[in-house]
Amino acid sequence: MTRDDPTAEPVPAIVTAGDSRAAKAVYGKSKVYLEVDGLPLVAHVVRVLQDCPEISAVWVVGDPQRLEAALGGKHFRERLCKPLFIVPQQRDLIANCWETYRRILANDPTKGRDPESEADLDQEVLFLSGDLPLATPQEISTFIQQARVQGDDHVLGLCPAESLEVFRPSAPGETGITVAYFNLRDGRFRQNNLHYARPARIGRRERLEEMYEMRHQRRFWNMFTLTVRLLLDRVGGLKIAFLFGMMHMAGIADRNGHPRLARLLARFVTLDINRTTICKLLDTRFSFAVTESVGPALDVDTEEEYDAICEKYPEWMAAQRERSERLHGPIPPRIAASQGDPGV
Repeated sequence: MTRDDPTAEPVPAIVTAGDSRAAKAVYGKSKVYLEVDGLPLVAHVVRVLQDCPEISAVWVVGDPQRLEAALGGKHFRERLCKPLFIVPQQRDLIANCWETYRRILANDPTKGRDPESEADLDQEVLFLSGDLPLATPQEISTFIQQARVQGDDHVLGLCPAESLEVFRPSAPGETGITVAYFNLRDGRFRQNNLHYARPARIGRRERLEEMYEMRHQRRFWNMFTLTVRLLLDRVGGLKIAFLFGMMHMAGIADRNGHPRLARLLARFVTLDINRTTICKLLDTRFSFAVTESVGPALDVDTEEEYDAICEKYPEWMAAQRERSERLHGPIPPRIAASQGDPGV
């Protein structure tokens, strides 16, 4: 779908705002309810989706009582132009996503149904996390457009490291955010927290939860544990475990200021090798979409990141809007005109 094609079918967005199992707490609370610029993080995500013409409705999965408090303000609700549904969280991330998908099929936020037809199997959904205060509508739209062109059953967004350098501290003692990257022969990339998928077409959904729980690249134990699991997996095996280990060792070298060693280790692994590996592990057609989606790549995982975003939000958000318009074009007037400045 493109902004020039108003007849293309929009898709629902599922915003994950649960606080079970692998969800991280920041300052001792579920991070999606932390406020930036007077608005809970999850409300920032719901608000930005209003300006994406590719999105038909917004489904938020998490604690219903807390979500109602975060998203239930009259001033906020009056400025929404898309249907908003709240779904109770399940035991883990994948159960949250699957159960919300089932309720989309049933068009009922209280109960769902399993896919029954080819149309159900081909139902496309955008998944994104509820802690992306710097995302812009144009970045999300561009990702969806590219994912649709690629046509696979699961497309994961990546952002090049160079695009994120604007958020690094400009000098010692300056406020900024330094993130971890996947180091590959193709370059350095960060996952941008956007997934475009046909959930029923993914054969091994349970492996997504395992990969999500081990996602923090700075934690050596997480990297080691997932490498061992891949080694023992009959689909993975020694080759995949070796390549995965080399990629993460390159990441360690990169984060510790050894770029030459990082490049040496990363030469064993490419985006295409990762793509084909994930296709096997998930038993589905998988691909990456590399876009300059800077905002969605900056989620809130630590207290330091949250403090930096709170301090720099007006400056960074203004720069984000200017950058997004320059790279992706303006927000479509037919939607932007209906939007004020939603608040709780």
